[in-house]
Amino acid sequence: MSKKILLIEDNLEMRENTAEIIELANYNVITAVNGKDGVEKAKEQLPDLIICDIMMPEMDGYGVLYILSKDPSTCAIPFVFLTAKAEKSEFRKGMNLGADDYVTKPFEEMELLNVIESRLERSKLFRTGYEQNVLGINSFIGEAKGLEELNQLSENRKTRAYKKKEIVFYEGDYASAIYFISSGKVRVYKINEDAKEYSSDVYGPGDFIGYLSILEGDEYKESAETMENTEVLKIPKEDFVELLFKNRDVSSSFIKMLAHNVLEKEERLLSLAYDSVRKRVADSLITLQKKYDLDNGADFEISISRNELASMVGTSPETVIRTLSDFKEEDLLEIKGSKIKIINASGLEHLRF
Repeated sequence: MSKKILLIEDNLEMRENTAEIIELANYNVITAVNGKDGVEKAKEQLPDLIICDIMMPEMDGYGVLYILSKDPSTCAIPFVFLTAKAEKSEFRKGMNLGADDYVTKPFEEMELLNVIESRLERSKLFRTGYEQNVLGINSFIGEAKGLEELNQLSENRKTRAYKKKEIVFYEGDYASAIYFISSGKVRVYKINEDAKEYSSDVYGPGDFIGYLSILEGDEYKESAETMENTEVLKIPKEDFVELLFKNRDVSSSFIKMLAHNVLEKEERLLSLAYDSVRKRVADSLITLQKKYDLDNGADFEISISRNELASMVGTSPETVIRTLSDFKEEDLLEIKGSKIKIINASGLEHLRF
């Protein structure tokens, strides 16, 4: 199926000539006569790429980009400005708003087509996704940055091996980096005024940690501790910020991650407020299974201390031990030391009290 290109151009002759060039290259072209019309068609048609003139009546190209970048359904669509203005200030303004590229009028046919092809190819890489390992994340970062002057920042990324129960970062520390988990598991927790721990989440291979703290301020909002031998890739704060604010694909990805994390935390807070301890223990085990059941349906086994599980559930270790014993007697799981093996996931998931 040919890719859809939305062309937003108020000049009739320029719109028709540009559309013809793009159609001859076997793209499906949708045209809009002004900015307002372009925004409506972008949301309705969800094109693969948008080419937009800057100077237009009713709404200029900057307004179009601003509106579409705030909409989750259109924020990741590659956006190319088509403009007769070549001043550096105009380029800078567009890049600050999140434009992916420019084509300056008058242009050669191949110049326009090369920009379209390169932006579609780059977008395809992000939509397809990279392998969730260190090699993949290095490729992701390298491709996302793309800018020559940022290449040396990549050299600052370091992979470190952590032993079980080792701290990756402490709450209150200066947030100097985000971390990508290559292997192992990390729990993220907070300590309240009574010196009690509460685990807000558990992360594993392919997950990022620490980025929310960088977005919110200069200090880590939580502590992170390994639950087993773990390998972590450290991405400097400056590297991450450059990625986030200079590349719309990357910012879109992290917006989705943030939204997902917020929903998960809201659900957990509601559970802590209203669910019984039995239900909370069961839900925590099911959450761990859904995140880390790599065998897709086989009996799931995880090694987790009773203190760690208690901090996830929001209760005492003694209560967790009694609840796990009850689940064992009900043939919902098996227990061997610190290892918990779920043998009836459906029973745990549909536990009502």
